[in-house]
Amino acid sequence: MGDWPIIAVRYALFVDLGLLFGIAFFGLYGMSGLGRDGRSALPIRPMLLALASAGVMLSGFGFILQAAGMAGTSITEVDQATLVMLLSGTALGWALLIRLAVLFGILICAPAIARRPVAALLPASLLSGVAVATLAWSGHGAATQGMAGWIHLLSDILHLLAAAAWLGALFILLFLVLRDRAAADVERVNTARRALAGFSTMGTIIVALLVATGLINSTFLVGADHVLTLPATPYGQLLIVKLMLFSAMLGLAALNRFRLTPALKAALDQGMPQPALALLRRSLAVETGLALLIFGLVAWLGTLSPPVAGV
Repeated sequence: MGDWPIIAVRYALFVDLGLLFGIAFFGLYGMSGLGRDGRSALPIRPMLLALASAGVMLSGFGFILQAAGMAGTSITEVDQATLVMLLSGTALGWALLIRLAVLFGILICAPAIARRPVAALLPASLLSGVAVATLAWSGHGAATQGMAGWIHLLSDILHLLAAAAWLGALFILLFLVLRDRAAADVERVNTARRALAGFSTMGTIIVALLVATGLINSTFLVGADHVLTLPATPYGQLLIVKLMLFSAMLGLAALNRFRLTPALKAALDQGMPQPALALLRRSLAVETGLALLIFGLVAWLGTLSPPVAGV
């Protein structure tokens, strides 16, 4: 069995859990400023229920795929003894068990979001954050040894959480600017503008975390001695593409924050928000597409050997 099925499931799981945490987290910090219309327009409860359910299925299937890869067999030939051994005797297995437990926890607390949003979103955010953190044990961050290994693993977890927070926020913001496109009434457009403006501080924190943890991870996986040889390796080539896409995301994020969102406010004041809103729609759609491409590269990079020997 080749790596592509594993990469595909890793990608789906990364996106699913990233959206799960990002949406729950945005609901926790970003809903208070949206007003009643904005809060009622966001179907966060069904989103979290669907994503948590998909996460359970993807986690189980992905684990069977990895077990088959380790055993050198097809998924239909993986025996129970192998699965039990991997579940109970490896960090990967324990990470899966923890992930499944917290996903079921989300399925239990998510239905209460409509009645008590903060009381339900707080545990949902914490549990989904744990689910995202377990993904670090399926990547290079879990392979570094000693105290450095714990630093690398923590950095990897923070990197994943920051990326998930950005992806979930983009999904919510895109949802707000796309809903009822034909109507585009002032109140709903203003709800989207408030959400965009409210994300600016959190967006800055997310970018700072991504840059800092990205540098730490690169120190462990690439090292200063291998920087110049990155273009000669498959890992390095994908990493360079990832950095280019990330730079493009930063450019679009800056455009949204400093140009397009203020322009939308000015257009609202003039009573003609549609052209400015259309520009924001396109920009957010492209930014979200770039984020999804980066998640795909991350899923692929986790299956390749990094330049630093012994990892």
